[in-house]
Amino acid sequence: MHWLSITAVIILTFISMEFVAWLAHKYIMHGFLWYLHKDHHQPDPEKPVEHNDFFFIIFATPAIILFIVGIKDFSLPFWIAVGITLYGTAYFFIHDLFIHQRIKVLRDADSVYFRAIRRAHKIHHKHLSKEDGECFGMLLVPMKYFKEAKRNAR
Repeated sequence: MHWLSITAVIILTFISMEFVAWLAHKYIMHGFLWYLHKDHHQPDPEKPVEHNDFFFIIFATPAIILFIVGIKDFSLPFWIAVGITLYGTAYFFIHDLFIHQRIKVLRDADSVYFRAIRRAHKIHHKHLSKEDGECFGMLLVPMKYFKEAKRNAR
């Protein structure tokens, strides 16, 4: 594959993963696997690890399989796996480090975009049950949160 094609595949996969994550969050995590995700909405401060953390393994599995399939000749599956892995890395930094502060770093990251992400996620977590959820994405949030963040920045 040509480097331009490789770059396009990685970028398109990364972008596509936001929609995959949204669908998985809404219909799997808030659906039949709620029992794993529930403790993320109803955390126990005494437990540093949540059942929800198992989703890391579940969502990493397709990338691992694609790496194995594509490593021999660095074919398309390999580069799709790179895009998935980059999205997973971004998810870890934004969700676990920036939003939930599971490790106390990225506290001072402040911009309209970051405030909008944090607000949308806070709205998502105001629902303690699997029903009536909103804001299931991570990197793309509804415009109303950008407007609110911009208003509050003044």
